[in-house]
Amino acid sequence: MPASSAATCRTTPRSPTWPSCSGRPASTQQPSRYPAGSGSTLPRVSPRSYLLDADTAAYVAAHCEPADPVHQEITAETAARFPDATGMQIGPEQAALLTLLTRLTGARTAVEVGTFTGASALAIARGLAPDGRLTCCDVSEEYTSVARAAWERAGLADRIELRIAPALDTLATLPEEPHVDLAFIDADKPSYPAYYDALIPRLRAGALLVVDNVLWGGRTVEPAAADADTAAIRAVNDRAVADPRVEVVLLPVADGLLLCRRR
Repeated sequence: MPASSAATCRTTPRSPTWPSCSGRPASTQQPSRYPAGSGSTLPRVSPRSYLLDADTAAYVAAHCEPADPVHQEITAETAARFPDATGMQIGPEQAALLTLLTRLTGARTAVEVGTFTGASALAIARGLAPDGRLTCCDVSEEYTSVARAAWERAGLADRIELRIAPALDTLATLPEEPHVDLAFIDADKPSYPAYYDALIPRLRAGALLVVDNVLWGGRTVEPAAADADTAAIRAVNDRAVADPRVEVVLLPVADGLLLCRRR
């Protein structure tokens, strides 16, 4: 998700006590050009504007797969119902990449930590094998009501199991042996290292873990940024690149995507 972090299962600007996927309250937020929770008071901008100028961003979008019509519907409904949370949704280019990565891995078993209004789950489900299954972790019935309806319209609801509970509780119920083909983390940032630790052992050889917001609006490279969100994102980036179990690439896509392939 873009620099304002993910809703419900993510730090959100709506409320300083909004629940996160960890089941703990989210941190207090301030308007910022950086991610929510960074503490900066500069004007907020989107990730695209700090990584790409407007013309380049438009060119990139024009040379990706056309936007999924149901993704567009999710975007419109999210803007109408949750106008303060629109920055929490992945963009169409990220969605196209998630679908492509899911297809490239031949994924049949996928896990998502942080669902919000369902755009990323839609993208993953689109790429699953016909007998594939996606388990989604979130804590908000309100936000995910948009997701459930969208998945039904897309004809993908039978591929998706949504579990409303703290994500670590849900992950703990999954088989411990390697069985997951693709996992996506876009949730409360302080729990990123814990989600990483829970998912990596469950990945099959050749499986992929994708982690969103790993540039965090540029905060990860700022030595003075010492907030909990930034520290956790740095920790998961550092942990992954030093982990002999995976091969890693960090892509400057949107707000940064970390790709970890299980050896």
